[in-house]
Amino acid sequence: MACSLDPNENLAKAEYRIREAAGKGAQIICVQELFRSQYFCQTEDIGTFDLAETIPGPTTESFTRLAAELDVVIVGSIFERRMAGVFHNTATIIDAGGELLGIYRKMHIPDDPRFYEKYYFTPGDLGFRCFDTKYARIAALICWDQWYPEGARLAALGGAQILFYPTAIGFHESDAAEAATQHNAWETIQRSHAIANGVYVAAVNRVGHEGPTGDGLQFWGGSFVSDPQGRMLAKAGDGEETLVVECDPRVIESVRRNWPFLRDRRIDAYAPIVSRVID
Repeated sequence: MACSLDPNENLAKAEYRIREAAGKGAQIICVQELFRSQYFCQTEDIGTFDLAETIPGPTTESFTRLAAELDVVIVGSIFERRMAGVFHNTATIIDAGGELLGIYRKMHIPDDPRFYEKYYFTPGDLGFRCFDTKYARIAALICWDQWYPEGARLAALGGAQILFYPTAIGFHESDAAEAATQHNAWETIQRSHAIANGVYVAAVNRVGHEGPTGDGLQFWGGSFVSDPQGRMLAKAGDGEETLVVECDPRVIESVRRNWPFLRDRRIDAYAPIVSRVID
């Protein structure tokens, strides 16, 4: 969805769209990264910390009520105020029935032009967590995490059937010529996680232009769901859209029997991967 400058307006829109998805049969519903505001990490502004909220707080209170009412799982996204001076980019996992199962704090924090996230977010300290919901065992990773195969692999080894990636990704207007290449790379890396791990992957991106004309970000949307063979089951355009996609867990079993990548891993040879570089 596109976001306005009003957090309450964005929350109301998300609530409406969650109801819309549930009405179409959705059982697990994921919103985009930092959906309650425009993407504020384009600049470094100390006043922006006022947007942060605690857990529990307004967003979790809204989503737990909705989850209980609609009998759906909701993967939320919050600019979390953990304590004074410590803030996180956090996903919340709320089970059908309204129980807050837990949270995931974004592990990989970017610092690029117009993506100044290190100014705002402390790196996550909870690891790559999986959650048993009413409908599936899932993991939520966040945006920049989607470029790292290690996070996807650990979530899959933890038993996740679906990896959700709440996302805020687009291109700066000066990079418009490279937009197609960037978008293709973004899709390809996440479909590769689906293939390498035999899981479903759902990427949920925002849409619209944010920031000053001529010097802002254009978010490309393109939310999609990939099956365990990397096939695109559904893909949104660059406007507001709700995708409802069936993910059959029997496909995971079938694919992993034929592509037993997890079986053939050489775990005895991977110790150096925990080093920053290998000299």
